[in-house]
Amino acid sequence: MSLKDLFFKQAEKVIKAVPGVSKKIEKEYDSMMDGLESSVKPYKGKFPAFTRIPEMGRARAEILRDMQAMRDHEEETWKDGFVSGAVYHGDTEHIEFLNQVYAINSQANPLHADVWPSATKFEAEIVAMTTHMLGGDGASTSLSERDVHGTVTSGGTESIMLAMKTYRDWARATKGITQPEMIVPITAHAAFDKASQYFNIKTVHIPVDENFHADVSAAKKAINKNTIVIVGSAPSFPHGAIDPIEELSELARQHGIGFHTDACLGGFVLPWAERLGYPVPKFDFRLAGVTSMSADTHKYGYAAKGTSVVLYRGLDLLHYQYYTASDWPGGLYFSPTFAGSRPGALSAACWAALTSIGEQGYLDATKRILETAAKVKEGIRQIPELRVLGDPLFVVAFASDSIDVYKVLDFMSHKKWSLNGLHKPTCVHLCVTLRHTQPGVAERFVADLREAVEHVKAHPEEKGTMAPVYGMASTIPMRGLVSDMLKKYLDLIFKA
Repeated sequence: MSLKDLFFKQAEKVIKAVPGVSKKIEKEYDSMMDGLESSVKPYKGKFPAFTRIPEMGRARAEILRDMQAMRDHEEETWKDGFVSGAVYHGDTEHIEFLNQVYAINSQANPLHADVWPSATKFEAEIVAMTTHMLGGDGASTSLSERDVHGTVTSGGTESIMLAMKTYRDWARATKGITQPEMIVPITAHAAFDKASQYFNIKTVHIPVDENFHADVSAAKKAINKNTIVIVGSAPSFPHGAIDPIEELSELARQHGIGFHTDACLGGFVLPWAERLGYPVPKFDFRLAGVTSMSADTHKYGYAAKGTSVVLYRGLDLLHYQYYTASDWPGGLYFSPTFAGSRPGALSAACWAALTSIGEQGYLDATKRILETAAKVKEGIRQIPELRVLGDPLFVVAFASDSIDVYKVLDFMSHKKWSLNGLHKPTCVHLCVTLRHTQPGVAERFVADLREAVEHVKAHPEEKGTMAPVYGMASTIPMRGLVSDMLKKYLDLIFKA
């Protein structure tokens, strides 16, 4: 059965219930599926493929040659600054340095702290440095309950999910809450909803205002006896808006519940932006109500993918994250995060990035990024058909009231730009990184964007390639159908 047939077999009952929707969805789905496999599997037929372990091993030189060819091909898509986010540093010397660090530590595993104490040294110092940067007591060597403590994780999603799991267990143990709820702005990262599914925590979504900041009054109304945590973003992924963390966290403190600042995206930008004189509201542990934070070292910390840090105010809260087993026949087992064995080489590379770049390096990088983002914002504002959403620092979302912005996105893709298409509201964003601070990149982006707008205005009949997909995903009333489409896409990714 084809992906298309499988999709419609599952969705048949639903789409028949809505007059006129079936044919529209099928037509758009056909258009989307045509050529989708070739775009997802560009190396099919060009390199050897394996659906079983080869009888005889391949020559290492051949394997390295093929990998080098694929890397060279993929590097062309991001090296010159055409991609939103994804690659946050990308300088050749920096990459080679981290690769050398990884090679030296390739066998390290923090699970076996007695064998690789270097790995635990690196992770403890990553946590301490990040804590200090985010307003905690990173200079303290004590284990006071007043201090901030945490762990290294595999990325922002794990940091967020661990924090939500921690609050669930904390609330159950200390308050007897068995039907936990978390208050989350609609613009918060999808990882919070993922945590909701995984850990059976009810998500209570609150709206945002016209500038995409979480509604404090809505948060206040949403609090009840089952609320375990309130969430705020610094900034949010879609629109780069910093939620009113001070007001939200104080609200949480007054009600004796947790508050989590998700600074996965901005944790290694906002502290330096504040020191550079930019208007950054308080969002970190300087606020008494902030009881946990997440910050991605593998984004603007410029570490290798994937590392992140999750932090808590006090060891007591952190202990609800840990897992221990004292009666397993295999002996005593304990793990601070979801994983057991972990790549110590990634933690070593993270530590190397933080210590080699230093405060001045982060200040310089942040200055370049914010200055480039300012050029991008000003350029967009000079295009009459477009408008910047809110007043972001470095994640710049734009929309249009007169043309289809998804068609603009399509045209930009033909110009080699890889941007993020968003919905609710319909918009597109560019997450500015060091790749975009290269000479001429911001100017090229604005020029291409202006050309894209003019092209869409001159050719309203063109449907584009991805525009129908984005449009369909944002307008189909049955969200289960969109979910099914995404699952089929994942199926296709894992098809050998």
